[in-house]
Amino acid sequence: MTDAQPISAHPPPRPTATPRSPGMRFAVDGWDPSYGTSVELETELAESSAQVVTDVETTTRWRPIAPDPGIAAPSAIVFVDGVRRIEARIWIDEVTGSDAATEASAGICASYAAGAVCCRTESGTHLLNAEPRRGLFTVAPHAVDVTTGVGIYYVHHTVPEPTRTLATTLSVALQSRLAELELVAAVKARAGLTQLGIADGTDLMVVDGPLRGRQNLPRIVGFIKSHQRSYLPSDMHALVGTLRAGERTPVFLMSTNWRRHSWYLRLPCPAGAPWAGIVRLECSADIPSTAAAALANISQAVLPRFASTEYKDSRAPQNLYPIAGLERELRRRLGDPRLLYRALREAATA
Repeated sequence: MTDAQPISAHPPPRPTATPRSPGMRFAVDGWDPSYGTSVELETELAESSAQVVTDVETTTRWRPIAPDPGIAAPSAIVFVDGVRRIEARIWIDEVTGSDAATEASAGICASYAAGAVCCRTESGTHLLNAEPRRGLFTVAPHAVDVTTGVGIYYVHHTVPEPTRTLATTLSVALQSRLAELELVAAVKARAGLTQLGIADGTDLMVVDGPLRGRQNLPRIVGFIKSHQRSYLPSDMHALVGTLRAGERTPVFLMSTNWRRHSWYLRLPCPAGAPWAGIVRLECSADIPSTAAAALANISQAVLPRFASTEYKDSRAPQNLYPIAGLERELRRRLGDPRLLYRALREAATA
C-alpha cells in the first residue's frame, strides 16, 4: 500500500500487562455471543435430580460407540422447528369504558410459527408446511383480540403464578402455544409423506429441542443443542468429552417430571472445548430399549452430515442446516416487524 509506514527494526515495548499463567490452554466457544454459549455458564452442568438408568443398551463398561457403516439410512428425514418473536409489549387498562385508568396489566403481542422440511437424497430439501400465528398473551381477564390492519392477535389468557415474574409467565404461555403448534406441524408433515411416495415407517423425524409433548409420535427424536444439567454419573459424564466426531454414548433412560431415552453425540467440528459439537438426543421411554438403540444408531449415521460450519452459521455445528433454513423461512413468514409494530401502534390509537 502506498501509505504504508516503514517498520522499525526496534519495535516499541509492549504495554505492561498481567502475565498469563505458563502453559495455560483455552478454547473459544464458536457460538455467536448473542445466543449465549452451547454450555450454559450460569448453571454450568449443574447436577440434575433426574433418575438415570445407564444399563439400557450395555451392561459392560461404558465406552464411545462408533457409527455403524451398515446402518440403512431412512428414506426421508423430516426436521420440525418453531420460531417466536415479540412484536410489542403492551399495557392493558384495568378499567373499561370512559373511566380514567389508574392501573394497567402488561401483555405481549407476539408472532410465532412452526413448520417442517423434508430431506431426501434424490430430491434435496423442501418445505412440507409452515403454520404462522399471532397472539396476545396477558393475565388481564377482560382482554380481547387485537385487530390491526395486517392481522389479528388472538388473545390467550393466562393465570399469574406467584413463583414466576409476570414476564416469565407470559413467555412460558407463548412457548406453550408454540410447542402445541410444533406438534400440529409434525402431525401434518408425517401425514403428508405418503403423498410424496415415502413408504410408511421408513422416515425419521427430528424435532429441534426437547421431545416432551411429542414423544408419542413414531420414529421421532428430540435434538437438544445446548446443555444446562449433568445427567450422568461423573465417570460417564467424563466420557462425553472424549467422544470423537460421529461417536455417541450408549443409550440411557432418564426420569425427571417425564421419562425418555437419551444419548449424547458429537457432531464434526474443529477441535476446541471438550463439549464442542456435543448434542443430546432423546426418544420415547415407551419403546423397547432395542428400538431406542436403533434410533440412536440411525441418528448417529445421518445427522452429522447436516452439521453446519462456522463460516456459515454462528451456532455451528449444532444448528443443523435444514433447521437453520427452516428457521429463516418461518421468520420470513412472520412478516416485517417494523410494519407489525406500526400496525399495533395504529390499532392502539384507533
